[in-house]
Amino acid sequence: MKMALTFGEKLRYLREEQELNQTELGKKLGITQRKLSYLECGKCEPNVDDIRAVCNFFKISADYMLDIPQNLKYPKK
Repeated sequence: MKMALTFGEKLRYLREEQELNQTELGKKLGITQRKLSYLECGKCEPNVDDIRAVCNFFKISADYMLDIPQNLKYPKK
């Protein structure tokens, strides 16, 4: 069975695909290089603002970054 990538592993992959270093991406996301490094290696968890910034910058869904299955049903109102 294939292991899912962590948030940090996905973030690093996306950053490298764009050929950005941590300092460059950190500036674009409004976070420090150190925090970006900690996110990538799993030393800290992303907060809501971090997730939002990553998803907006890379034009991806939070579901992908957080490994939320796409077949979930939402509660009826």
